[in-house]
Amino acid sequence: MIVYLQTSSSFKVFSLSEKDLWDSYLRRADQFDFYHTWEYHALDKQGQAFMFVYESEDLFIGMPLIKRSIEGSVYYDCTCVYGYTGPISNRDFTIIPSAILQDFHLVFNEYLRSQNIVAVFAVLHPLFKQDIFLGKEFFHIENSSSELKDVGKTVAIDLRQSLDEQRQQYRRPIRTKINQLRKKGFTVEIADSEKDLNQFIELYIENMTKVNANNKYFFERDYFENFMASRSFIPNLLVARYENRVVAGAMVAMTKQVMQLHLAGTRNEFLRESPMKLIFDEASLIGRMHNLRYLHLGSGVGGAEDSLFHFKRGFSEHAFDFLTWRYIIDSTTYENLVNERLNGREVIDTDFFPLYRS
Repeated sequence: MIVYLQTSSSFKVFSLSEKDLWDSYLRRADQFDFYHTWEYHALDKQGQAFMFVYESEDLFIGMPLIKRSIEGSVYYDCTCVYGYTGPISNRDFTIIPSAILQDFHLVFNEYLRSQNIVAVFAVLHPLFKQDIFLGKEFFHIENSSSELKDVGKTVAIDLRQSLDEQRQQYRRPIRTKINQLRKKGFTVEIADSEKDLNQFIELYIENMTKVNANNKYFFERDYFENFMASRSFIPNLLVARYENRVVAGAMVAMTKQVMQLHLAGTRNEFLRESPMKLIFDEASLIGRMHNLRYLHLGSGVGGAEDSLFHFKRGFSEHAFDFLTWRYIIDSTTYENLVNERLNGREVIDTDFFPLYRS
């Protein structure tokens, strides 16, 4: 662990080897999701997970990240785990004084420079208003830049409204289909056996293969097993059955206020029946039992307003901004890396970040 002290503030940096410390800050956080937890970061294989924590008196701001080496150089960059992360704090971000936010940026920037870290990419959590202090108004550091990128929208079901109000927001065809599925004998249960998990993994891979998904959406078996064995959040595998066969499933995680839809899939032969509609409805009932605030369904692929997004949008009127944070710590080194790696090659996707990894 690295600890730095100064008169008005301090920071510390710790890795996955210090689970108790990681967990202690999450317990103090005003808001967090399972994506912020030690156990979820332990599943990641992109690089070295760490938590940067800035402290001023009794206030803290924490940033979990994954540090990656930049091949062929002495430099590094940081990214986030798959999902929605961004900073955590024991204060509502909207009421943290601007002087504190500016000092956080100065201290964070100084640490990153000391570690030869050139750039940071993070997917922000749509429900937590983290963007309030990651924009340019709190950022005035020479040779650095901070940008919030609007990716699209995500969808969540508000579990604080009555169940009748919630279901009235479902599009009429969805309400009709849910009733039909129940009448036909489709049921949804919380899986409790290895056989159920095996069937879910099988249908999930079948789904991802059918849609020609990016490699990042494919996971080894131990990923699913370790997720379900987690203790720092409540994991559940919800399965839809028809004639005693698992035909669809969704892995969800519950934390302080949120049930998060993580991975989901339907057997190809049952896509027309769409049992996922029944799973979403039943998941909301479980969220209510745990007094949660939202069932977060997420976005379309990459934030696009595609068929997946419109499917989710059919369950709720509540849409949230899907933002990413693109932070360049050393603009000169960043541009040198871009020029060196591209070497005159035309870039197809100029919006890729960091561009030298395109």
